[in-house]
Amino acid sequence: MEEDCKPLLSPVRKGSYTDTGSTDSLDRAARRPFHVEPRNIVEDTPSERVTAEAAVLSSRVHYYGRLTASADRLLSPPDHVIPCPEEIYVYSPLGTAFKVTGGDGVSKNPSIITIFAIWNTMMGTSILSIPWGIKQSGFTLGIIILILMGLLTLYCCLRVLKSPKSIPYIDTSDWEFPDVCKYYFGTFGQWSSLLFSMVSLIGAMVVYWVLMSNFLFNTGKFIYNYAYNVSISDTDFGTNGSNRVICPFPGTGGDGRNGSGISAPCQLSDGYSGYYGNNTTDTDLFDRWWSKTNTIPFYLIILLLPLLNFRSASFFARFTFLGTISVVYLIILVTMKAVRLGFHLEFHWFDSSEFFVPEFRLLCPQLTGVLTLAFFIHNCVITLMKSNKHQENNVRDLSLAYLLVGLTYLYVGVLIFATFPSPPLSKDCIEPNFLDNFPSSDILVFVARTCLLFQMTTVYPLLGYLVRVQMMSQIFGKHYPGFFHVLTLNIIIVAAGVCMARFYPNIGSIIRYSGATCGLALVFVFPSLIHMMSLKRRGELGWPSGLFHSLLIVLGVANVAGQFFM
Repeated sequence: MEEDCKPLLSPVRKGSYTDTGSTDSLDRAARRPFHVEPRNIVEDTPSERVTAEAAVLSSRVHYYGRLTASADRLLSPPDHVIPCPEEIYVYSPLGTAFKVTGGDGVSKNPSIITIFAIWNTMMGTSILSIPWGIKQSGFTLGIIILILMGLLTLYCCLRVLKSPKSIPYIDTSDWEFPDVCKYYFGTFGQWSSLLFSMVSLIGAMVVYWVLMSNFLFNTGKFIYNYAYNVSISDTDFGTNGSNRVICPFPGTGGDGRNGSGISAPCQLSDGYSGYYGNNTTDTDLFDRWWSKTNTIPFYLIILLLPLLNFRSASFFARFTFLGTISVVYLIILVTMKAVRLGFHLEFHWFDSSEFFVPEFRLLCPQLTGVLTLAFFIHNCVITLMKSNKHQENNVRDLSLAYLLVGLTYLYVGVLIFATFPSPPLSKDCIEPNFLDNFPSSDILVFVARTCLLFQMTTVYPLLGYLVRVQMMSQIFGKHYPGFFHVLTLNIIIVAAGVCMARFYPNIGSIIRYSGATCGLALVFVFPSLIHMMSLKRRGELGWPSGLFHSLLIVLGVANVAGQFFM
């Protein structure tokens, strides 16, 4: 049986039966017709036995399979040996026959589904930091940078999407971008693309840990205050009324923290010091054991570390729809807050004031770093676009997806910045996670935090699974080399998240550093170099194209450097 389960034919041409059909429970590489002896079939009914025609087909395929073990593609089975797609069945040892239906390949989606799939994939934690990034760069300059970064990352993403087709004489239908990097740059390209892909994934996992600590803290605080009828005093700096907006770190530019991770001058971030209730001793005890930075990051280990060690992430993949629900609710929440708060804008082009920031600020590279990760989909865009039903519309659909993502970021960022109540609060009070500008007692924000907490709890193991698969398959050649190998990797990843949540819980800075670093290679350098090398090999590289793509590489380097010097 082990010999019969091995792949019998290698995909040698586009459009062969290996590229057609779809069966959700089967891997693409295993969709070949093969013959199983009747003794291996559980059921004894004639309808479930292998037919004589299937046995003959199996013998032919086995014969050609032995020939194609060599590197000579001329020995591949001719078309008349392989049946039509509607006649291909895959038989399992349990007597089940899966019919491989004909079509355009694996399960194909119309353009609208592809567009929203890309939108849903890119809509991550970065959306929470877009208002902070606009504040760091200035309102006018922030809008300009957001539009330009969207266009630049879209162009580089199109270069990635078209890169496999630029390789002649080789079937690249099942290639991913790391394969293209390996073709052009050898082992260096393969390992460097893996390294920078790990930076993006692990950076996202660290941000998730910080946010989950934040959301779990505020959710628990809301439930405790409601259950024990604890009222929070107005010692925290903020506006009055039913639509309170707070400044957790007044006078520190919106993200100032001391060594203990609590706000200054009032201790309001980890434990609210002003309480009115029947038992302040119990409240103090609760604050001691329910701290955003001192205890919550460690509590999450109990929940998430076991989930990372699952062999398969299929269970968690069922909850990916929660991402769409969370983003839609965030948009509704931002709209409702904007209607209630109104607009508060004054334009000071280069000079700051007590309540407003200049329209152009030197801290603008912080926004470019955030946006590099916010628009980052380059490491999986080839896979996503393969499921598009009309491949000729890939450029149009990818452009529309980027337009939709850009409009979403623009909508959230502009509304939060414009409606932030200045005065009495300064625009500099906008937090890297804009939900922190609303008190834990806000019911609408409580719902948003709860939804995001549950969604991130299900996505976090998926990210860990992607890190494990990519890293372990490269090092050990297996996705799951052993429990202790996987456990060691997961402990390192979890430790990184705990340390950042404990000592530096600033998601804006984490996002911009990881985004600029992974974007340097996978967004700017590799796509530009590969395109120029492809043009040069065809003798079509002109100086305008060379100058433009060289400028893209310079921008990628400047983007990374700006994170450390601005």
